[in-house]
Amino acid sequence: MIKVTVLYPNSAGAKFDMQYYTSKHLPMVQRKCGPPCKSIAAEQGLGGGQPGSKPAYIALCHLTFDSVEAFQKAFGPHAAEIMADIPNYTNVQPVIQISEITL
Repeated sequence: MIKVTVLYPNSAGAKFDMQYYTSKHLPMVQRKCGPPCKSIAAEQGLGGGQPGSKPAYIALCHLTFDSVEAFQKAFGPHAAEIMADIPNYTNVQPVIQISEITL
């Protein structure tokens, strides 16, 4: 099982519409990827490690798939459309990490 994590770095001037992200963007991603996307979750950053500090990431998303190949096959054909929706909810360039779930 793999996890695709999409991280949105927090910086001065960063904007993020969590309502749009969770009600429109992520449902569209899940619809486009179909059954190979086993789960999807979103997080909104609240703070950093030090009390009162800002979160390193304004938002995160986690998608799980059986394999990297399953992710690429499900996401690839829709990548342009999914990526074109980013300006509708943020001005931040996302960072993507693919990880193997080990526990």
